[in-house]
Amino acid sequence: MSTSSITNTDEAILSYLINHRDAIPTIRNIRSESFDFLRRTGLPGPKHEEYRSTPLTRALQKFDFGLKKAVGEPPTADIDYALPGLEAPSLVFVNGVFDASRSSVDAVEGLVVKSLAEALEEGLGMNHFSKIAGQKDPFVAWNTVGWDHGTYIEVKDNAIIEKPVVVYHLTDAREQQVIAINRNLIVVGKNARLTVIQKYNSVRSGQQHLNTVTEAFVADNARLDHYAIQDCAENQVQFNQFQAQQKNSSRVNTYTFTLQGKLIRNNLGLALDGEGCESHMYGLYLLNGNTLADNHTVADHLQPNSFSNELYKGIMDGHSRGVFNGKIYVRPNAQKTNAFQSNRNILLSDDAKVNTKPQLEIWADDVKCSHGCTTGQLDEEAMFYLQTRGIPKHTAKAMLLYAFAGELIEVIDIPALKQYLAKIVRARLQQ
Repeated sequence: MSTSSITNTDEAILSYLINHRDAIPTIRNIRSESFDFLRRTGLPGPKHEEYRSTPLTRALQKFDFGLKKAVGEPPTADIDYALPGLEAPSLVFVNGVFDASRSSVDAVEGLVVKSLAEALEEGLGMNHFSKIAGQKDPFVAWNTVGWDHGTYIEVKDNAIIEKPVVVYHLTDAREQQVIAINRNLIVVGKNARLTVIQKYNSVRSGQQHLNTVTEAFVADNARLDHYAIQDCAENQVQFNQFQAQQKNSSRVNTYTFTLQGKLIRNNLGLALDGEGCESHMYGLYLLNGNTLADNHTVADHLQPNSFSNELYKGIMDGHSRGVFNGKIYVRPNAQKTNAFQSNRNILLSDDAKVNTKPQLEIWADDVKCSHGCTTGQLDEEAMFYLQTRGIPKHTAKAMLLYAFAGELIEVIDIPALKQYLAKIVRARLQQ
C-alpha cells in the first residue's frame, strides 16, 4: 500500500479516536495496532491506487470531527425501513447506536445474537475478530479503533437457521451531522446455515458518514448468504467492508444492491481457504444524479478444487459515476480452480461514467478462469421493435432496463425480499 501524508482531516480523526484504544480490554492490542497503522498511513489520497477513482477522503473534509461521532440518543423520527412481508429477527441501529425498542430477536435454537462488545469481553469470536479484515485498509483500521456498537451472530454446528437475521442501519442527520461506526462479526459453525441481511436507510438531510465492517467465518460444509441493500440520502458518504473466510466445502453467496447515496464504497473480499469451496458474488448498482458507487471485490482462491462466480451490473444516468474493480487470485496450491467474473454496464446519459477494471492473477497451471466487462447503451433495435408493437418509448425503455437488471433479482432466494427489490427497481427504472 502506498502511504499518504498526514492531513488536517487525518489529525482530527486521530484526535477523536485516541481514547478508543482502551475501550474494550480484550481487544486493546488490536485497537492500538490499528491506531498506529492509521497514524502512519493517513487516509488514502488521490495517488492511492485503491482509491484513485473514489475521493472518499476529500468528501470527509466537510465533516467536523470535533463533534461526537454520532448523536448520543437515537432520534425518534420515523424512517420507512422495514422489509414488508418478512418475518425475521431484527436488530436496529440508529446513527450507529443500538435501538433496543425497535429491535426484536426471539430465542432460536442454535443461534446466538448479542452485542459484539459483550461477546468479545466474554471471549466469543476472539479467534476471528480482526483476523480476517485486518488492517490493510485505512478505513478498516479507523473502524477497528472507533466502533462502539456492533453485532455478534453465531450459528452452532449443525444448526439450520430458517429465517434471516436482519440488521437495519438507519441514519437521521436532521439534528446534527452523523459519523457512525459499526462493527459486526458472523461465525457459522460446521454444517450450519445462516442468512444475514444488512439494510441501509436514512433521512434526506444533514452530513452523514457511515463506516461499517462485517467479518464472517464459515466453517466446513456451512453456508452463509449475505445481502447488503443500500438506499440512502443523496448526501451520505458510506464505507462498507464485508470479508469472509471459507473452510472446506463451504458456500458463501453475497448480494449487493446499491440504489442511492452520495458516495458509496463497497469492499467485498472472499478467502476460499478450504477444498471444495463455492462462492457467488452478485451486485447491482442503479445510479442517478451525482451519485458515485465504487465496488472493489476480491475472490482469493487459496486451496484446490474451489469455484467462484461473480456478476455485477450497473445502470447509470444523470451525472452519476460507477466504479468496478474486481480481482481474482489463484494461489499456487489452488489447482483445479474454476473462477469467473463479469461486469456489465449501461450508460443512459452523456454525462454518466463508469470505470471498470477486472483483474486476474494466477499462480497455478490447472485452472479454468475468465473475466470480462462491457459498457454500452440500450439496444436501439430492441427499442424500435417494442415501439412498433405499440409500447410507449418510456415503457419500452423501462422494460429493457428491467430485463437487464432482472437477472440479479432472480437469484434472490427470499420471496419477500425478491418482491421488495423488484418493486423498487421497477419504480426507479420507470423514472
